[in-house]
Amino acid sequence: MGHKILLIDDDDATAAYIVKGLAEEGFIVDRADNGRDGFFHASDGSYDAIVLDRMLPGMDGMGVLGALRAAALDTPVLILSALATAEDRVAGLTAGSDDYLVKPFAFGELLARLRALLRRGRSTPVETRLHCGDLEMDLLSRKVKRGGRTVDLQPREFRLLEYLLRHAGQVVTRTMLLEGVWDYHFDPGTNVIDVHVSRLRRKIDEGEGNVLLHTVRGAGYRLGIGD
Repeated sequence: MGHKILLIDDDDATAAYIVKGLAEEGFIVDRADNGRDGFFHASDGSYDAIVLDRMLPGMDGMGVLGALRAAALDTPVLILSALATAEDRVAGLTAGSDDYLVKPFAFGELLARLRALLRRGRSTPVETRLHCGDLEMDLLSRKVKRGGRTVDLQPREFRLLEYLLRHAGQVVTRTMLLEGVWDYHFDPGTNVIDVHVSRLRRKIDEGEGNVLLHTVRGAGYRLGIGD
């Protein structure tokens, strides 16, 4: 029996294209044309994967995704969206989606990504907290604390710290930060990284007994305990 897929998309032409293509590949596809109906169908936990449009009437895709994860439903979710910036992709993945495909898309890529999600299954829990020593980031509430003290960060500082936490203990180069945080694939020749790292260091390390954010001379930066 084929995998059971829920498609939540309000565009009739796009939905018909996806349903026809997946049916030809042996999938069983149900479709909802708005967020509320989509969440209602998804909440029974019977689907192997969900293809979720981000822009929906009633309850948008991010709302559906948040409600699913809040209900502890770990069904793999592939977001479809015309919103293509790095910030949009990060927001979708941070909210609990398993993949993010930008419109317009080729059906072959949708199929490949969907099959990859199905192979991965539900074994990997959604990561909601990152930490290094007494520094903790909650990805759902988007709050950061150091030893119980709340650290107020601007959006770019939050992304920078998230990237450093995901690479805790490793030396992170300027090129890695430019690509991973600023979505630059070239060096703009400014001190934008130094300015943001300096601000972030003041917010997380100033007044603390031990420094977490280190400069590795000639290489980059490292978030971790010890020199």
